[in-house]
Amino acid sequence: MTIHREGYKSIAITALIFGVFNLISFKVLEGLPWLAITLFILTFGLFLFIISFFRIPKRNFTYNDNQIICPADGKVVVIEEITDEEYFKDRRIQVSVFMSPANVHVNRNPMSGEVTYNQYHKGKYLVAWHPKSSTENERWSIAVKNNHGEILYKQIAGALAKRICNYTHVGQQVEQCDEYGFIKFGSRVDILLPVGTEINVSLNQVVKGGTTILATWK
Repeated sequence: MTIHREGYKSIAITALIFGVFNLISFKVLEGLPWLAITLFILTFGLFLFIISFFRIPKRNFTYNDNQIICPADGKVVVIEEITDEEYFKDRRIQVSVFMSPANVHVNRNPMSGEVTYNQYHKGKYLVAWHPKSSTENERWSIAVKNNHGEILYKQIAGALAKRICNYTHVGQQVEQCDEYGFIKFGSRVDILLPVGTEINVSLNQVVKGGTTILATWK
């Protein structure tokens, strides 16, 4: 397991706060060592939890040109047909993966191809499972096209996620399962697929980015 570069600053600040807090705590609570130790254990647990936000576990990725791979770790919370008003302007199948604070937060390309659209949208911070979060929350959308077709996927901020990182640009050639972004402290990723695409996941299924098969081209 390694630590994502987006976490270096956050972890350093947390470590500084942890150190200063406990130095003061042990000094002020010199007559109550049990309380100082309890606070140390609690803050150390919080420090480890912050580190876990930015972990990159080792895993074997799934590569298949005929398949679309899950872009994020989490749980499938939406599978429905919707009308996309942002890019395609037609009917699409939306699959949404909710990322809790405990999930890995790296986002990976569902398929290889050329980036045809890349747009950041300012917005609200509704909870990730809110029906309007896909269109009203802060989000970053990209579309990728290859010989099978074109899909759109959105990184969506939530009540806790306040920063979306995206490393792509229009015209870029991306590779399946390579990292394309990061959402700090979780939220969700929406994937918009052509109607008729075979969906290989089910509602409430726990999925892993870069390994779980999301859908298959027909």
